[in-house]
Amino acid sequence: MSFPKDFLWGAATAAYQIEGAYNEDGRGLSIWDIYYNGNTRYNENGFEAIDHYHKVDEDIALMKEIGLKAYRFSISWTRILPDGVGKVNEKGVKFYSDLVDKLIAAGIEPIATLFHWDYPYELYKKGGWMNDESSEWFLEYTKVIVDALSDRVTYWATINEPQCVLGCGYQIGIHAPFTHCIEEDLLIMGKNILLSHGKAANYIRNHAKKKPIIGFTPIGPSYIPENDSAEAVETARKRTFSTAGKYFPMSLSYWSDPVFLGKYPDELYEDFGDKVPEFSDEEWKLVTEPLDYYGTNIYYSQGGREDVLGYPENRFKGSPETHIGWVVVPEVLYWSSKFLYERYGKPIMITENGMSEHDWVCLDGKVHDSYRIDYTHRYLKEFRRAAEDGIPLAGYLHWSFMDNYEWAQGYTHRFGLVYVDYKTMKRTIKDSGYWYKSVIESNGENL
Repeated sequence: MSFPKDFLWGAATAAYQIEGAYNEDGRGLSIWDIYYNGNTRYNENGFEAIDHYHKVDEDIALMKEIGLKAYRFSISWTRILPDGVGKVNEKGVKFYSDLVDKLIAAGIEPIATLFHWDYPYELYKKGGWMNDESSEWFLEYTKVIVDALSDRVTYWATINEPQCVLGCGYQIGIHAPFTHCIEEDLLIMGKNILLSHGKAANYIRNHAKKKPIIGFTPIGPSYIPENDSAEAVETARKRTFSTAGKYFPMSLSYWSDPVFLGKYPDELYEDFGDKVPEFSDEEWKLVTEPLDYYGTNIYYSQGGREDVLGYPENRFKGSPETHIGWVVVPEVLYWSSKFLYERYGKPIMITENGMSEHDWVCLDGKVHDSYRIDYTHRYLKEFRRAAEDGIPLAGYLHWSFMDNYEWAQGYTHRFGLVYVDYKTMKRTIKDSGYWYKSVIESNGENL
């Protein structure tokens, strides 16, 4: 068994990383527009990003040239509701409506992600995720999007990488708003993020004009078994789903168990007791709104704590790593898919996977990114191995379609299948883009 005939081969991006036009056509400010200052490498921001807002036709033409079957994009909340709630910005709605129309005309399945980190600044000033009204704010935003796009959009994702939303933004402080909150506050925010997901999924399910296919997209890396023994596999599985004590915002089960199993992990109560906020029965019904696929963003395996003396367990002397410093572990696509499916029972969609590399345009005018081809080839072989083991797979979305703004790392890391000259905005399809085209055309049979 290999990849199914209806497998979605595609690529992904995020609004703040590509769109630019941060103050055009009525868009409001997000926390990334405000808090980049003094917190990002070279103090870079996404004000212009790669100007996708003005170059959308050119970019879709490149998607078509590569042969993408699907494209996952996120929607800028403040382009739709400049203040987060209240008056709708019709120019923003039209931008995404036109994007969807153009994708469909090009034969590309649109996959809409409601939230990829660009939280409205006006709502942040009202307490953001700490405010118990925050899930209602998210629902108000969701309604506008679903009512406008669901006659054409089938595939939906609610919240991208809640671990990064809460953990990176509010615990370890490496993403906007770059703060460090106490555990009690993190638990409250986590509840409100889960409620936001649930209310959004429920609204999509009950009000979409086309029958929707809905997912949730946490980070999903697993621990890799030391060997093939049943004991080693069980140890890796247990560690994969640990809530990790004070690092619970970064864990997998903290987010996924409530959504798919209808309860917090027991370990969370062991660590925090009555500090864990409870859901009412009505709230649990929302949080557990049935989903159609498990979307997961996977780049490397878990490696234990990074602050230990010596190497963490997913590294060794001379272990390969990408430009951003992420260790190369192709087997993680097999083990993550296996563990996630066995625990949550949903088809697996890799909603992000890819690598940062030192790309440049060579003297012949091309971008020869052989390492990205090798990386993706290795990871896809492990994903196919999961299919051969009977795990249902829904799709693979390469991160990213184009080079873009890499959050707090600025423009120093290139993940794209398409090279972008940040001075001129010229696009060049890399060798990996043409290689990926051949993979798509063969439905992965050439791997």
